[in-house]
Amino acid sequence: MLEGAARAEGVRYLPPFMALSLGFLMDPLESVRVDHDTTFSLMLEAQRRGHDVYYFEQGWLRFNGRCSEARMRRVRVRREVGYHFDVLSEDVRPLSKLDVLFLRKDPPVDADYLHATQLVELCPDRAPIFINNPSGIRDANEKLFTLNFPDLMPETRVTRELSVVLEFAAKNAQGTILKPIDGFGGKGILFLAPGDRNARSMVELLTQGGKEPILAQAYVPESRLGDKRIILVDGDPVGAVLRVPSDADHRGNMAAGGTPMKADITERDLLICKRLKPSLQEKGLTLVGIDVLGDYLTEVNVTSPTGLVEASHLDGVSCEARVLDVAERMHGAR
Repeated sequence: MLEGAARAEGVRYLPPFMALSLGFLMDPLESVRVDHDTTFSLMLEAQRRGHDVYYFEQGWLRFNGRCSEARMRRVRVRREVGYHFDVLSEDVRPLSKLDVLFLRKDPPVDADYLHATQLVELCPDRAPIFINNPSGIRDANEKLFTLNFPDLMPETRVTRELSVVLEFAAKNAQGTILKPIDGFGGKGILFLAPGDRNARSMVELLTQGGKEPILAQAYVPESRLGDKRIILVDGDPVGAVLRVPSDADHRGNMAAGGTPMKADITERDLLICKRLKPSLQEKGLTLVGIDVLGDYLTEVNVTSPTGLVEASHLDGVSCEARVLDVAERMHGAR
């Protein structure tokens, strides 16, 4: 599968002279890690193809009485720490002037984020192509969307009730994972060992005293070998990276200190991807990162999935080229 992805690198869906205006709604460009950041890698690939690259932050987005617009910076980027971008111009532009808009603002998916996904849709003249679709992002909570595929997941409960979590945990001889529903980057994920006397306090803490629902999931022992992030582009796997937790932590997320290692895409992984593809395409979720532990799907990341740079490096492919191929194809089809 990945060999096929590698062969597809560089396939263009536009004449080489047709430059597009590509926008990136993202966190401050000043703070990106040039050797790790997925958004930055997409910007580099867009620039390599001759497209105009614009960037703006969530706070720069507004509605002018007729359509949405933003203060945008046209930038030139390079993989050089500390000197990774130049601002070529800066002005206020309607979103309709963009051919493609990448929604790459990092979680949390809070009220401000959801409002931004609504604002960007207000383009009555001509909306850009969205990667990912704003309504799809709103529909697909990264923890809850997975519940549509219970046969692919570890045994799971979602509740704010202490008694339900404790009863469920008592059935899991190898332990239970507790997650905040709107968590990201491994933040707030706890391992509840059987018989742990902190169980009640852990649940009370995560549910904020029963006010917020959480996700409780049967522990998958294979997680000690690593959490596999698979990058899907238009529903197809194009790369993967195994995120191995340190000896001092149960989380494999790179933001939590996990180490990236090469990962093979198995037949089980391909089955999971095949099952997800129709739903992802229906919702316009073009760039997705799914998490797999052993044989189990645990998360479907749609807001700002990471791991693309590491997967490209470890597999010897260009996942970012596949994303730009699809963006160009979608624009050409329109």
